Amino acid sequence: MTTILLVDDHSDIRRLIRITLGKAFEVLEAEDGKTGLEIARRQKPDLVVLDVMMSGELDGLQVLDAIKSDPQLTHTRVIMVTARGQARDYEDGVQRGADAYFIKPFSPLQLVAAIKETLAT
Repeated sequence: MTTILLVDDHSDIRRLIRITLGKAFEVLEAEDGKTGLEIARRQKPDLVVLDVMMSGELDGLQVLDAIKSDPQLTHTRVIMVTARGQARDYEDGVQRGADAYFIKPFSPLQLVAAIKETLAT
């Protein structure tokens, strides 16, 4: 089964995404960047849905950099979900290796479609 890791410090966002994904995926969750990176390294998910602005030691961009530079996670796709919607924020995420970038508030159904499309490529 395809594994997706949700990393967001808002439990309601994680819950919304988890419910929208339904039973089609195995869903793992983390409430901060450090825990998300630890789970990613341990579980090697197929895709990570990653918030940019999170409290704690690591923000989403630092986690993205760590995932993209880890040879054991080269297959892992990353979709950023963030309130930071400026053009430079989008460009920064894409340049760092994000496969897609969603700005909050976002359509959960569009996110699921992007997850399926990203995993198909």
